[in-house]
Amino acid sequence: MSDDNSKFDVIVIGGGPAGYHAAIRCAQLGMKTACVDKSLDDDDKPVLGGTCLNWGCIPSKALLDASHEYMKAQHHFGTIGIKTGKLSVDLKQVQANKGEIVKKLTGGVAALFQGNGVKAYAGSGKLLAGRKVEVTPHKGKAEVLEGDKIILAPGSVPVDISVAPVDGKLIVDSKGALEFDTVPKKLGVIGAGVIGLELGSVWARYGSEVTVLEALDDFLAMADQRIARDAKKLFTEQGMDIRLGARVMSAEVKGRQVKVRYKDKDEEHELSFDKLIVAVGRMPYTEGLLAQDSGVNLDERGFLYVNDYCETDAPNIYAVGDVVRGPMLAHKGMHEGVMVAERIAGQKTEVNYDAVPSVIYTHPEIAWVGATEEELKKSGDAFNVGSFGFSANGRALAANDTDGIVKVVSDAETDRILGVHIMGPQASELIAQAVIAMEFSATAEDLGLIMFAHPTLSESLHEAALGVGGHAIHMINRKKRNK
Repeated sequence: MSDDNSKFDVIVIGGGPAGYHAAIRCAQLGMKTACVDKSLDDDDKPVLGGTCLNWGCIPSKALLDASHEYMKAQHHFGTIGIKTGKLSVDLKQVQANKGEIVKKLTGGVAALFQGNGVKAYAGSGKLLAGRKVEVTPHKGKAEVLEGDKIILAPGSVPVDISVAPVDGKLIVDSKGALEFDTVPKKLGVIGAGVIGLELGSVWARYGSEVTVLEALDDFLAMADQRIARDAKKLFTEQGMDIRLGARVMSAEVKGRQVKVRYKDKDEEHELSFDKLIVAVGRMPYTEGLLAQDSGVNLDERGFLYVNDYCETDAPNIYAVGDVVRGPMLAHKGMHEGVMVAERIAGQKTEVNYDAVPSVIYTHPEIAWVGATEEELKKSGDAFNVGSFGFSANGRALAANDTDGIVKVVSDAETDRILGVHIMGPQASELIAQAVIAMEFSATAEDLGLIMFAHPTLSESLHEAALGVGGHAIHMINRKKRNK
């Protein structure tokens, strides 16, 4: 390609996890690469990393971990013999620590761009016909770039609902819920999904009276249902009032309170909160992304249409991350970005969409990969199940953290692992072992034959795998078969 500064081998629109992974990998593979991103930090300065690093995954985990340490100091230290005085929360310092973590990581992405030779453009990117991208900076005149290949990675935004309009003060979305400067006495959360539960648990640990309103009748319908039932019970014991089948009809700010009206199967109710979080999901962000003649099409749900290799209907135009089909997970987008970069370079990389892990960072954590029992029963596939509780795990007992179980689901005929479901300490880390096993088409017997270090939490996965065949060592033999 020409040395013209406006021409590139690859142009990426979006600097979140999917976009920056794609851009860096393209540059590593020798392609002249540009990345356009419109994000601004709290000081109105351009920032990379997208929602995940700035207003989602990373800051929420900083708050979750801080609130968990506070909860442990309050309720668990005494059990293991650690005496503390009166505890208090310095929320200003909690938020400052969160900000420093975000700053380090977003600055790290900028350094990676510089080190790999990725040209960053701060502003909005719009795909024009002929693989051209119009960049509109925050200040100054627009310019047009040309690329041999274009990768669209604009990400997603919170879903707004008309009955609860976000004002950024008393009624907030997931971003606003990470920025409270005081602990609300009464906190409402609309939505009992991943975001709602994580945010609700943060503020419940700090002392908020948290009420979660979920329109669906089933709790965590996407997860294993035994784990979902156990999780609801534990979250309730932790202080979250979770109300299912609760359809919000209105949310109105009156003075310093939010009045929420909702309806369940019996009658209408009204509640009053100091703050209300709207966490009903996210939607693909395509506003201003495509010119009418760009050649890229949306599907019926508003996502960019792509095939298994993230190719759009327009030649040499790709789309990755939250804006395409599949779960809206940062790691899924990261792998799609790398796959596209490597396929552009002539490699045959693929993403295994059957082995995408999901995690809810509550405590205990919930994580899973692959099929649930419920899905397999619905499809009519025969399977076996092994399970093991952390209450019988030595490391969990030593850590005074024994809530939860591990379940391994395998094919009844081949014993190939079809799914693994975990609720318990460090489930987010343990699930990686299951993903590796599934990537290599391992059987439950394979996992059972592997030596796990003792004492470790990982032994619970080992015992669950042994349990599939009915020979777990540390539990009474209860082999479960489904045909």
